[in-house]
Amino acid sequence: MTVITMSEKEVGRLRVLIEVADGKLSVADAESLLALGRRQIFRLQAVLRDHGAAGLVSKKRGRRSNRAHGETFKRTVIDIVTQHYGDFGPTLAAEKLAEVHQLPVGVETLRQWMIEAGLWTRRRDRPKRIHQPRLRRESLGELIQIDGCKHYWFEDRGPQTTLLVFIDDATSRLMQLSFAASENAFSYFQATRDYIERHGKPVAFYSDRHSIFRVARTGAVGGTGMTQFGRGLHELAIDIMCANSPQAKGRVERAHKTLQDRLVKELRLAGVSDAEQANALLPAFIEHYNARFARVPASSSDAHRPLGAHDDIDFAFCWREQRSVSKNLTLQYDKVLFLLDDSPVARTSIGKQVTVCDYPDGRIEVRWQGVPLTFRIFDKIRQVRQAAIVENKHLDAALEMARQLQAQMPAQRRSSTAPRRSDQQRHMFAVG
Repeated sequence: MTVITMSEKEVGRLRVLIEVADGKLSVADAESLLALGRRQIFRLQAVLRDHGAAGLVSKKRGRRSNRAHGETFKRTVIDIVTQHYGDFGPTLAAEKLAEVHQLPVGVETLRQWMIEAGLWTRRRDRPKRIHQPRLRRESLGELIQIDGCKHYWFEDRGPQTTLLVFIDDATSRLMQLSFAASENAFSYFQATRDYIERHGKPVAFYSDRHSIFRVARTGAVGGTGMTQFGRGLHELAIDIMCANSPQAKGRVERAHKTLQDRLVKELRLAGVSDAEQANALLPAFIEHYNARFARVPASSSDAHRPLGAHDDIDFAFCWREQRSVSKNLTLQYDKVLFLLDDSPVARTSIGKQVTVCDYPDGRIEVRWQGVPLTFRIFDKIRQVRQAAIVENKHLDAALEMARQLQAQMPAQRRSSTAPRRSDQQRHMFAVG
């Protein structure tokens, strides 16, 4: 028995020629289907009649391509790559060969040559990273893993929503759950404040490398950079550490899977379809979850610390930026012009940097040397709103805020005293 290997094109050609030979298809129709001339159709019919299906297989199969590079060219390219671009990937190496050495070669061709020469390893052949387990922390509150999980928590009853999860490393206890429109600094401000007021201050939080927790700049690698959330934790004497991989904070990652199963079903049974109703149901769910999955810590001590008299949790968990005061006692923040009320204290801030405090509940405060300054907002309706950079995680919240602004626009045009914002969601695409 002979096995014939044919391409899809050759199999299609064989079927058409058989139909022509059996009289089920005209030669004219075959010309149209195969995009070949009449003489070529008759020639292929003769080949099929004399040699069978094997005669339709391309004679070039298994032979060297006429456009293939020669061995001398291949050796030259590999020698150059070995000497100058040994740690380059095939794409960049191909670019350098064309730009610097005038030796154009296809990326995939170069990839195969580099694999053959041992200069490149295919992804599937690379050794897998090993994530060895580590021991749990000994005490409750010593290390709290935090993360946000965007999911269809309400299934088809509502949109995708983000659930902020706080889980204790020592006990796997759910310490805090909070539904938010998106994973942003203000959501974590509010959720962390609720956590501290309920449990106290933990020793440290353990997060991923989201820009809320870590400044993604070269200077931040040494620890000199600090985000707004990190600054707030620092003022409360709480450390923040970032995991290098999802496996490193596996407890909270595995909790996401359990929650996506159990919490979704509990919300369905309760008929909950929005974040406000879900947040009211969460305390009872947390209690039931911990009774089922929490474990006893190695140490009975609680590492949580109470808030001290010197801890200002309101001031710690607000968005703070520095702004210069003009000689007219004005400053700009978030595309809005603020007019400071004339006073002896305000006059001393002219030409200086004041602190604008933006709180999660929407309040704005301007401080100069720790003293709040009174202000008014100038002509905010006529401010032209510029395009903002929106991260992928904040896109849903940004679109929702745009819809709200469009709905409010007619009312704002009729009244110049409309509030600057209806809620804090505007920051969801400005603070990532």
